[in-house]
Amino acid sequence: MSATVSRRAVLASLSAFVAGAGRAGDPRVAVGLERVESGEGSLRGRRVGLVCHSASVTAGGRHAIDVLRGAGAHVARLFAPEHGLRGRAAAGEPVVGGVDAATGLPVVSLYSDAHAPTTAQLGDLDALVVDLQDAGVRFYTYVSTALLCLDPAAAAGVEVVVLDRPNPLGGEHTAGPERDPSRPFRLVSVAPGPLVHGLSLGEMLLFANRRRSSPVRVRVVPLAGWERPMTWLDTGRDWTPPSPNLRTAEAALVYPGTCLLEGTNVSEGRGTDAPFLLLGAPWLRAEEVAAAASSPGLALEPCRFAPAPGPAAPRPKHAGVECAGVRVRVTDPRAVRPWAFGLSLVSAIRRLHSRFEWLADGAVLDGLLGTDRIRRALERRDAVEDILAADRSAVERFERERSEVLLY
Repeated sequence: MSATVSRRAVLASLSAFVAGAGRAGDPRVAVGLERVESGEGSLRGRRVGLVCHSASVTAGGRHAIDVLRGAGAHVARLFAPEHGLRGRAAAGEPVVGGVDAATGLPVVSLYSDAHAPTTAQLGDLDALVVDLQDAGVRFYTYVSTALLCLDPAAAAGVEVVVLDRPNPLGGEHTAGPERDPSRPFRLVSVAPGPLVHGLSLGEMLLFANRRRSSPVRVRVVPLAGWERPMTWLDTGRDWTPPSPNLRTAEAALVYPGTCLLEGTNVSEGRGTDAPFLLLGAPWLRAEEVAAAASSPGLALEPCRFAPAPGPAAPRPKHAGVECAGVRVRVTDPRAVRPWAFGLSLVSAIRRLHSRFEWLADGAVLDGLLGTDRIRRALERRDAVEDILAADRSAVERFERERSEVLLY
C-alpha cells in the first residue's frame, strides 16, 4: 500500500470519530489516548507497561493510567522519562523509581543510570504502551526514550503500542543536521534524520523500526483530524506542559532554535515566566540583536528580565542579575522556521558581542546537536543561508525515506 493510500485510509476511517470528539476548548484533533478512551485500541484484557508523563492526558484531563484501566487493560508497571511521571523534576535531574503514590503502581525510571527498560521488566507484559507528548526536535529526550524501548521490547517479544500525539511544529517542516554517528552516545541525540524531523512520535518509531535488522511489533493508535500543515495552535487543544520549562505552545514553536542558547553564556529564559521566549544577558545589545535576528512568523521585542532560581530551574544563568534581552512572540505559527531562527540568533549575538562564550568550549552545543559541524561553521562566521544549504541534500533524502511511514 502506498503512503498516500495509507494516509487517506487513516483519515477516512477516523472522520466519524473526529465528528464526536469535542472536548473542553473544542479540539479539532483527537489523540490516540482518546481513541482508547472511546473503546478502540485493542488493549482490553492485556497486561501492559506504560511509558508516560504529565502530558499523557486527554483533552478532558484524564491521565493515561486511568484511561487504560477504564478501557480494561491491566496496567502492571509505569516507566518514567526525564522530568518524571508527574513532570516535576528539573532538566537533567535524575528521576527516581519506586511506587507512584497516586496509583500504587511500581515506577521504573528511564532517566537515571538506565535509559531503557530491561528485558526482565518487559518479560511479563503483553504490550508496552508509549504515550508521550514530544516536541518534534531530536534533542527533546522523549523521542530518544521511546526509541530506546525498541531493543528490549524486541528481546522480550513484546509489542510496542504508541498512542500518537501531534507534532507541535507540524508535519511538513524538516531542517537541521543529522547526528554524527561517530560521536559518543547522548540521550539528546538518538533519533535518526535531521534535527527537526516533522514526524509524530508514532511515525518516528515506525521509521526507526523499518531500519532495524530485527523489527519489533510496533502498532500506532493514530491521531484523528490531524493534518501535516497543522502546528499545535491549529489543533484546538489546550497545551499541557510536557516538561517544566516548555510551558506554552508558543514556546514549543521556537524551542528548536532558542534552545541553542543552552550551549552559550546567554540565558534561554530558564528561571523566568517564559522559558525559551525570553533571551538575554547583562551585556546584550537587545535592539541590535532583534534587528539582526528577525525571522518570518516572529516578532522580537527588546525587554529586561532577571532570572530567579526555582523548582523548574534551580541554577539558571545570570540568576538575580538584570539581563537585557528580547521577548520572542509568534505572529504567524505556520511561517516559523525555528532552526533557521536559532542559527540567526546565535550568529548575531556572537558577532555583536565580545563577551559571548560557548559553554565547555562548545561541548554543550555539540552534544545537543550531535555534531560539532554547526558550531565550527558559526565560528567561521559562515552565513546562515550557507549552513542551512549544507544540510539540504540530507534533509531531502530523509523526506523521501520517511514517506514510507507517514500516517497523515
